[in-house]
Amino acid sequence: MITLLVLAGLAAVVSAADTPSIGNAGFPSPWASGGTGWDDAYAKAKAFVRGLTLVEKVNLTTGTGWEADRCIGMTGSIPRLGFRAFCLQDGPLGIRYTDHNSAFPAGINVAATFSRGLMRRRGEAMGEEFRGKGIDIQLGPVAGPLGRVPEGGRNWEGFGPDPYLTGIAMAETIEGIQSRGVIACAKHYILNEQEHYRGRIDVRIDDKTMHELYLWPFADAVRAGVGSVMCSYNKINGTYACENEWTTNYLLKNELSFQGFVMSDWGAQHSTLGSALGGLDMAMPGDGGAAPYGALWGGALTEAVLKGDVPQWRVDDMAIRIMAAYFKVNTGNFSSRPEVTFSAWTKKSIGPLHPSSNKTFTVVNEFVDVQSNHGALIREIGAKSVVLLKNENRALPLKMPQSIAVIGEDAQDTPGGPNACAERGCIKGTVAMGYGSGTAEFPYLVSPATALKLQATSDNTVFINTTSNWDLDAAKAAAKGASVAIVFATANAGENFIVLDGNAGDRNNMSLWDNGDELIRAVASVNPNTVVVLHTAGPVIIDYAVQHPNITAILWAGFPGQESGNGLIDVLYGNTNPQGRTPFTWGKSEKDYGAELLFNSSNPVAPSQTFDEGIFIDYRAFDKASIEPTYPFGFGLSYTTFDYLDLHIQVQNVSASYKAMSGATAPAPLYGVVNKTAAANTAPEGFEKIIPYVYPWLIANSSTGGSGGFGPAAINGSAQPLLPAGGAPGGNSGLFDVVYTVSATIKNTGGVAGTEIPQLYVQLGGDENPFSVLRGFDEIVLKPGEAKTVTFGLTRRDVSNWNSTSQNWEISTKEKFVFIGSSVAAVRLHATLPPPQGMSWSF
Repeated sequence: MITLLVLAGLAAVVSAADTPSIGNAGFPSPWASGGTGWDDAYAKAKAFVRGLTLVEKVNLTTGTGWEADRCIGMTGSIPRLGFRAFCLQDGPLGIRYTDHNSAFPAGINVAATFSRGLMRRRGEAMGEEFRGKGIDIQLGPVAGPLGRVPEGGRNWEGFGPDPYLTGIAMAETIEGIQSRGVIACAKHYILNEQEHYRGRIDVRIDDKTMHELYLWPFADAVRAGVGSVMCSYNKINGTYACENEWTTNYLLKNELSFQGFVMSDWGAQHSTLGSALGGLDMAMPGDGGAAPYGALWGGALTEAVLKGDVPQWRVDDMAIRIMAAYFKVNTGNFSSRPEVTFSAWTKKSIGPLHPSSNKTFTVVNEFVDVQSNHGALIREIGAKSVVLLKNENRALPLKMPQSIAVIGEDAQDTPGGPNACAERGCIKGTVAMGYGSGTAEFPYLVSPATALKLQATSDNTVFINTTSNWDLDAAKAAAKGASVAIVFATANAGENFIVLDGNAGDRNNMSLWDNGDELIRAVASVNPNTVVVLHTAGPVIIDYAVQHPNITAILWAGFPGQESGNGLIDVLYGNTNPQGRTPFTWGKSEKDYGAELLFNSSNPVAPSQTFDEGIFIDYRAFDKASIEPTYPFGFGLSYTTFDYLDLHIQVQNVSASYKAMSGATAPAPLYGVVNKTAAANTAPEGFEKIIPYVYPWLIANSSTGGSGGFGPAAINGSAQPLLPAGGAPGGNSGLFDVVYTVSATIKNTGGVAGTEIPQLYVQLGGDENPFSVLRGFDEIVLKPGEAKTVTFGLTRRDVSNWNSTSQNWEISTKEKFVFIGSSVAAVRLHATLPPPQGMSWSF
């Protein structure tokens, strides 16, 4: 028994959600140890945390509350050591709620470039901007949603439904962001695949699907050294993500050996003990709990540690992980860390330092311009992400046409400016990003109509522009007789707190918005050279346009950011030879995709959905059902042609199996001694609290012993067994040994320079596997007549399946094949993979 200053009514601290639901499979929460790129950061973190008091450690773990400070999320600080609070800010394509920053192309666009270089450069540029504003943690990039269903509202924030492509994009983006001194946050972990019911849907999934599909890109993020991971709103197999011991403790922190910290999505924490013991390390935004603390952590976590419900080693581990992530990306001392120069809550120079309390007015916005020359990069990504889907009779590139008609709302400037609607919740003007928290403020937005008008003026081309999607007579009048009619259409998507045209984040269907399909048909009915440009969050049903003889070209431009119009004309006029390849499959029907979004649950209070389709989503589902898509994954046309030659496979001198991890961890370490006196854990006498700010101190008097009801496994700090597939960030290091090298020659057989995206697919064998899965791609720039050799390395993980019984990756004995081509469907070269050393294929 210990005497503490705690609030009466202690039972309110532990919610009903604290009852564990799946036994002890994921307990205790693994304590981090560093290694593989983390050693220096851990040495510094341990030295720092060893000198902290309990309330100082708790202060690092808990947000101060919604609108309590200048950033979208801020932790407490350590004033006596000169360590200011962590500033966390959205989002995955630029800085939300600020000014003088760039609006980058969406994740789905950079995925469409299939360019590792552009993925990395985009991450670097975003990191520079976040750092320049004094932001410590960028809330991005996104691997969840992966894109199970094409209607998913936030799919565009990520990199598409293929786990290999998303994994590469995650790693490149993370390394780019963190190279500039900003902690990246991989989100939303995990299975946050739709906006409908996202705060309470229970996703049921099997172990194989989890590993081979949804966990895969997060493993790549961890291997890349990501500093933080954000747990999602939904439940997984009955337990909320932010207290799910299987997904966080067992998979992320043990099997993937994640050394950074896990933060909650805003309001996704549901308990004090369940989240602490289930592996959460930082609670955001911090408030939202019941009385007495108004928070589930803060003083409530301090109390739980002092009671013994949360062991000291667990809160030590939280603080160590947070500070290790900081030291991993920050090499200077604390004084070299940029100060926060903005307020997320006002555009005015003077405002409250703590908006939720409306107190302490001072200069909160310094209007620091962090854009540098990033507009050029944004334009380059915008151009290189355009996917040329159709190009009949060499309609493109345009060559100074006599007249051009630009038609459609989506080509136009937004009335009131590009930021006229909060969180980009507009259906007027061109769409250059989706809507919701994953957005940024535009410094400017070059609309397609503006860019095309400037080009037309330069070419002495007659320029005609009509804006309405609904006045079809006006559209036909503008298009009739024009040398080329370019019609624009969109299908937007976003987050569930904004409803656009009846779409609550998720798209209601796969049709174009705002009468777009009828507009395209009307224009094509009168102009034999109709070009269609699509700004959509993902695929739409456009088979009618593909078949229409008067529609000579179709381009998907996605959500290209602030240089939208300029990037587009670079492709339309041939300044950039299109290299974009579609990062998703275009079907003829919504039923083609093998999975459905849960729009209406029979139990809306506790909706549940089983991912019965398993690993068969997107092109995998099409192949399994023998459905011919409108456009296959990886497809995209060029203004030149390419040939594929000379496939070679070399088996590397490694065994088929790898050394499974065994043994155990060291016991949980302790950093410092907890001072249990009242004076050490309560607010200093005379301290004036800001209401409703979240603090780490205890509040009132109580005598407690305490048991959280989780049993001894959850708080067991003794040595714990290591998992076979674990042992290093991202998984067992043997998984990443190269087992095969596969090479081919790519030749430009056309008349202009261009970039080809050769893609490597592997057939793993057996009905339980897809016909083929992406396992490599490259970006090859070739002059006319030039040839280059491309070489792919196939790792052990690339040719393995997950064995749920052994909890390990294994290369099966089933015969395997490799395919190299320009899309999943356009196989140009193929061969049988020889068995690796010590194996033979079974037939």
